[in-house]
Amino acid sequence: MKTLRVGAAALNQTPLDWDGNREHIRAVLRAARDRGVTILCLPELALCGYGCEDAFLSPAARRVAESVLVELLPETCGLVVNLGLPVFVRGAVYNASALACDGSLVGVVAKRALAGDGIHYEPRWFKPWPRGARSEVEVAGRRVPLGDLVFSCGGIRVGLEICEDAWVVERPAVDLARAAVDVILNPSASHFAFGKYQIRERLVVEGSRAFGVSYLYANLLGNEAGRTIYDGDTLIATAGELVARGRRFSFSDHELITAVVDVDVTRTRRAWITSYRPEVTTEREVAVELPAGTLTVATERTVTLHPAERGPAKEEEFARVIALGLFDYLRKSRARAFVVSMSGGADSSAVACLCALAVRFAVQELGVDGAQRRLAHVPAAASATDERGLVHALLVGAYQATRNSSDITRRAARGVAEALGARYYELDVDALVEGYRELIARAIGRPLEWATDDITLQNIQARARSPGIWMLANLEQGLLLTTSNRSEAALGYATMDGDTSGGVSPLAGIDKAFLREWLRWLEVCGPDGSRPIPELALVNAQSPTAELRPTGAGQTDEADLMPYLVLDAIERAAIRDKCWPREVLTQMVGQFPDYDRSELLAWVERFFTLFSRNQWKRERYAPSFHVDDANLDPKTWCRWPILSGGFVRELAELRAEESRTGLEVGAGRGAPSAKGG
Repeated sequence: MKTLRVGAAALNQTPLDWDGNREHIRAVLRAARDRGVTILCLPELALCGYGCEDAFLSPAARRVAESVLVELLPETCGLVVNLGLPVFVRGAVYNASALACDGSLVGVVAKRALAGDGIHYEPRWFKPWPRGARSEVEVAGRRVPLGDLVFSCGGIRVGLEICEDAWVVERPAVDLARAAVDVILNPSASHFAFGKYQIRERLVVEGSRAFGVSYLYANLLGNEAGRTIYDGDTLIATAGELVARGRRFSFSDHELITAVVDVDVTRTRRAWITSYRPEVTTEREVAVELPAGTLTVATERTVTLHPAERGPAKEEEFARVIALGLFDYLRKSRARAFVVSMSGGADSSAVACLCALAVRFAVQELGVDGAQRRLAHVPAAASATDERGLVHALLVGAYQATRNSSDITRRAARGVAEALGARYYELDVDALVEGYRELIARAIGRPLEWATDDITLQNIQARARSPGIWMLANLEQGLLLTTSNRSEAALGYATMDGDTSGGVSPLAGIDKAFLREWLRWLEVCGPDGSRPIPELALVNAQSPTAELRPTGAGQTDEADLMPYLVLDAIERAAIRDKCWPREVLTQMVGQFPDYDRSELLAWVERFFTLFSRNQWKRERYAPSFHVDDANLDPKTWCRWPILSGGFVRELAELRAEESRTGLEVGAGRGAPSAKGG
């Protein structure tokens, strides 16, 4: 029996925060050594941060990364650990991971498979390392081996595959297994997406079984660079068994998991595999002689798993990931408060609740003192004595009424704000709206009327609310949060420079149908280990409405657009699955048999027309959090031309075909949406 303790760590890093990143790594190295770890896996590009973007191409940035690596090498005594950084070789930059053993740099492995889909843009900065290639690179004044390497450390054979390398068919683990490695390290920067942790677990567990190894998976943690949130998922599996899983969505700077693995067991299991064909040459092996006792033999075997194997529901994941994203955004931007324009509706209430949950989760994990230390730049937070006091210091809401606002939404906004403990203001902006109305009427020489100027009169109300809420944000030195959701973004159902005003858009990746389900869950159940918010009942009882038309008009969002369930289904078919109008209509007829075909046709036409027309709005939205791998953010997933043909030919052919079959096409094809400008 040849056992040793291994570890994997999640780190909350920030691009180009050299000192902060170094201290997080230093802290986790010391914690690992204190816990008897001998082989440790750290996340991808941990020295510089994964989200450096074009700074990866800067020679100065790469030099600083090497300097930080040198500063940390003494901290690796007694450990075998990877440290990620960009390296420059023969005119190209590579995403690499340097292996340090007992205080010395022994080699560098470069990433073979670059992530270039969706949110990822690695091919812009890095080149893929050729399979099987080996060379040398100068790092911090020393030449070391570079490429597809196997490290023999005190008789234990170690290899690496970096993040995306494990998600492709020709993954390096295949070659590493043939080279008889005992431990595979996977340093990753794997962004959060709903349910993605289950895929990671399968990759790790099945990899450990199929390749007969112990597999160490480390991930980033928190909101690293603004849009991307990492859940800190860390995993250790050996011989097909998951033996350690770390806590996700932690508010700490780092999370460390450890496990004891038996090298003799994995070697024996691999020998049993009849299809296993070892590589008998050793030309790519880097032998590292370690001082006696460096790879400490461990005797006890523990299994630590967080949380239950089935994992949290989507509602729980959403609450945790957005709360963590907001908390990190606040502290890393050094803003002093969250500021929300609270309409009493679902979207703004959800944003306010998520801000309060960020405080609640931080206090639950770190305590009030720990949360205050993380927010040391916020003077008002220092005097808080409990969670509610901290929310009061950090969350500001304002209800801004016009003559079209109802008492119901006013009471709903006030009730949610009071339940959360937010500072809350009520502002009457009707005089501002009427002032603009009269100003333009005098200029054009006629009055503005609802019958002829509907969209204009709706939009000025939303825009008149923007200056006041921005003033509050400026006074607080705070972060103004926009409240638009993904379903609105799809059709441009938002007023630019009105309800889109703000620095961050927490809901832009979330569809309205799910958001309403989440608010009902939060009202009745609430997150695990936390309490619900029953004051959301008045919000949830309403049909979503912009309240921009006169109260007698009975305006609702779904009447302006279409039922949200239908809208979201059309979006998935048209944007995620790239179906054209005829295919989408066929799918909708099958999915929604309770609606007339003429209604579905009108909604499909409306979607394609307004989606094409309003790409410019999506380009101007405040940065949003990436939580769904098929979203509408042009910066992270959905690229679309601002100017296009707008599906005119396709929709005309569809109408003509439906007319030939005797279908009377309903009114409102391509009608401009409310809040249309």
